[in-house]
Amino acid sequence: MSGQFLLELLSEEIPARMQARAAEDLARLVNEALAAEGLKPAQTRSFATPRRLVLVLDGLPLAQPDVSEERRGPKVGAPQQALDGFLKANGVTLADLAERDTPKGKFYFLDIAKKGRATAAVLADVLTDVLPRFPWPKSMRWGDRPERWVRPLESILCLFAGEVVPLAFAGQVSGNTSKGHRFLGPDRFTVAGFDDYVAKLRTQKVILDSAERRDSIAAQADALAKSKGFAVLPDAGLLAEVAGLVEWPTVLLGTIDDAFMTVPREVLSTSMRTHQKYFSLTDASGALAPHFLVVSNMQPADGGKRIVAGNERVLRARLSDARFFWDTDREARLESRVGALKDRIFHAALGSMEAKVDRIATLAKDIATAIGADATQASRAARLAKADLSTAMVGEFPELQGVMGRYYALNDGEQPAVAAAIAEHYAPQGPGDACPTAAVSVAVALADKIDSLVGFFAIDEKPTGSRDPYALRRAALGIIRLVLENRLRVNLRPLFLSAHALYAVALPQLRDGETVADELIDFLADRLKVHLREEGVGHDVISAVFARNKDDDIVRFRARVAALDAFLKTEDGRNLLTAYRRAANIVRIEEKKDGARFDAAPIQADLAMDEETALFRALDVAIPDSTAALGKEDFGAAMAALAGLRAPVDAFFDKVTVNADDPKQRANRLRLLSMIGAAMENVADFSRLEG
Repeated sequence: MSGQFLLELLSEEIPARMQARAAEDLARLVNEALAAEGLKPAQTRSFATPRRLVLVLDGLPLAQPDVSEERRGPKVGAPQQALDGFLKANGVTLADLAERDTPKGKFYFLDIAKKGRATAAVLADVLTDVLPRFPWPKSMRWGDRPERWVRPLESILCLFAGEVVPLAFAGQVSGNTSKGHRFLGPDRFTVAGFDDYVAKLRTQKVILDSAERRDSIAAQADALAKSKGFAVLPDAGLLAEVAGLVEWPTVLLGTIDDAFMTVPREVLSTSMRTHQKYFSLTDASGALAPHFLVVSNMQPADGGKRIVAGNERVLRARLSDARFFWDTDREARLESRVGALKDRIFHAALGSMEAKVDRIATLAKDIATAIGADATQASRAARLAKADLSTAMVGEFPELQGVMGRYYALNDGEQPAVAAAIAEHYAPQGPGDACPTAAVSVAVALADKIDSLVGFFAIDEKPTGSRDPYALRRAALGIIRLVLENRLRVNLRPLFLSAHALYAVALPQLRDGETVADELIDFLADRLKVHLREEGVGHDVISAVFARNKDDDIVRFRARVAALDAFLKTEDGRNLLTAYRRAANIVRIEEKKDGARFDAAPIQADLAMDEETALFRALDVAIPDSTAALGKEDFGAAMAALAGLRAPVDAFFDKVTVNADDPKQRANRLRLLSMIGAAMENVADFSRLEG
């Protein structure tokens, strides 16, 4: 027999950003506590709305399982003191013990039978423990209560198998009632179980499932936008947030005054999103439409006219501020703001933002020359890249840094390539972010990221574990994407050293530049493993290539990895890897046994069997061919040269006894096996491959 557990914690409004995590934490904490009591549900579901946390556990046993335990005591005949200690510790007498034979002799045993408690009682104890220590990011006390919760708690619905589980917390006593929407369904109703609860909530204008609320908002928004000839600007983050602000969503259309449509679209959409949680719309041409969507938590009788009018009034005030910032910022040229960066700290140990701008302007010029971009434009863009940090608009909306710099640069008459590089120099900031492709933009973006990586590694502020306060992993992945997606043939090590030299002019106490460059090459290799894992390339393949050649040309390194990965997916590659391991193991074991090395060239005249000679000749061809192919960066040909070894290697292991009785013959065969390893390790360290 089993029962269903239903818990609802109804409170004042829970911040949207906390809801999903809170629902997960509630399920996790309760299930962990129940598992410790020998109880496990068949299914767990948790939900959150702006006013409630809900947990449903299906298939819970009605009681804990009965437990039988055999506890061994001292040996029969042991000192009385030991026996008395055991009796006292367990609260029993000698009559409660049984004597049993064991392989080690006769011992006293205590049989303990513990009857399982009713699940309802266990649940009450579990919740009494879990709720006071619930891990809200921020919580509060109210009235004279000592307990804390995210917001004042209004009621507790707590049922198991249809019966109330007695519980008291934060001044509330559990019951079997709840209520719906604050305004549309405020009356209390009785609950019999979860299905009954969900159905009654819906009649009281509450959609419990956040995913259903998201879908409802998205469908209403799309339909309303299409009815007016518009499209909703995609914003998954805003959609999730708004779903956490309403229990009964109704999407309404508002209008933006024409006077504000001269303000950049990013300013309008950011202002609406950040302050008002409005969705932006685009017209058929892709331009920002003079309308917005607002999600109401009401079901207005007038079709939403009053709600829309109120939101339009508030929006006018917000956009008036944005337009004021836009107009005021354009009164000064972007270049005039560069000097203000000397008062803005990049990092306490690395100097000001102005010093960073000086460094990346020089570095961007060098990178531009290396990749065939306009060096003058790259240096100019780098000089202006951070200037918009001193504008009123970016002060109000930090997420617009770079974007506003582009607008202000164009307003000042800067070249389009320079303006574009200012906007794109932070990119890419994540896997979903577009990667710059314009050469000037790429040069400035690389310079900015290289400067940050070198600076923080030079003061030993490297990421550790999950800690990465300066987003250096993101910067490294950004460099990898910039290089790979634009197929840039650049050597990064000299750029790291150049960046370090620029720092060292003013900061001679930094760590050694060569050491920093070495560490950064290793760091990029680790990030490349993460990047290529999404393409199905194993980390061991990357490690194998990197161990043999710490290539700082990412495009060439990627080509090596791709060739080895493709080779290992062929039958020849898999079999040759097996043969390599066999050969390497034999050589290693025999070298250890003899205390000698077998890395000298085999003596051709001492090859006694046809299979030995065939393998020697195949190696004599494969080694120079693969070496020549590697020199030409034809990594596919290098792998093909190795593939030619498969048949003679297989034949060798089939017919030849390596540990021959003749010591001279044995040594020559071990040298031949060592030659197999040398041939393959010329391409990659095959010992690092896992499969």
